[in-house]
Amino acid sequence: MPEWPEMENYRKMLAERISGQPITKVEVTREKSINVPVEVFTQELVGATVLFVERRGKMLLFHLDNGKRLLLHLMLGGLIHFGPPAERPDRSVQVALEFPNGELCFIGLRLGYIHLYKVKEVEAHLAKLGPDPLDKRLTLEQFKKRFAGKRGSLKTALVNQQVVSGIGNCYADEIVFDAAVRPDAHISDLEPATWENLYHSMHKVLLNAASLGGYMEMPLTADDTLTGGYNDHCLVYDRGGEPCV
Repeated sequence: MPEWPEMENYRKMLAERISGQPITKVEVTREKSINVPVEVFTQELVGATVLFVERRGKMLLFHLDNGKRLLLHLMLGGLIHFGPPAERPDRSVQVALEFPNGELCFIGLRLGYIHLYKVKEVEAHLAKLGPDPLDKRLTLEQFKKRFAGKRGSLKTALVNQQVVSGIGNCYADEIVFDAAVRPDAHISDLEPATWENLYHSMHKVLLNAASLGGYMEMPLTADDTLTGGYNDHCLVYDRGGEPCV
């Protein structure tokens, strides 16, 4: 499932391509991937311009000039691709938005979705989402407070989107390894120095992974050489049975 680095990579690349661009055509082949009737979805989107693209945890939020928002959650198996219609991947596309300069395809949305909301609706939908791990307001002290009173293992809390948003299985593993603490360590047993290590490792790992394009394997565009670059840099995730670095 895409996490903070993957969605931040997507956000930056999409912002360069579709910010300020109007949606000229909408295609929906799976109605369950959206939250309103296809006719309403199409009517609201065709002619609307994407003002900017924002990331909220593992999700992307497309701000439209008609006051509406598109909320994308790729979940497990979801991918996106941007390019000329002729370059559409040979994959199942559930939703496609066409712009003057290319087509944005949402692929593999069996569990994921792209929903159309009013501003108040989207904020209500995201109300319980925890703070962004790199939010300047999330100081070390605030970070520790997010885990106060939590029971169970450190990794379970790290992947809880109501504690901190954007971290999943991959980067929870990488963060705790970098901080030299076991993922199954009990939260109540962690020392103050360990919390400080975790806080700094969270920043270090996420920023480094994003700079390398995250671990998603499918390029966003035909000339995208960045996406998936972190695959060869994972220290522990998906490396069971391999020699420790």
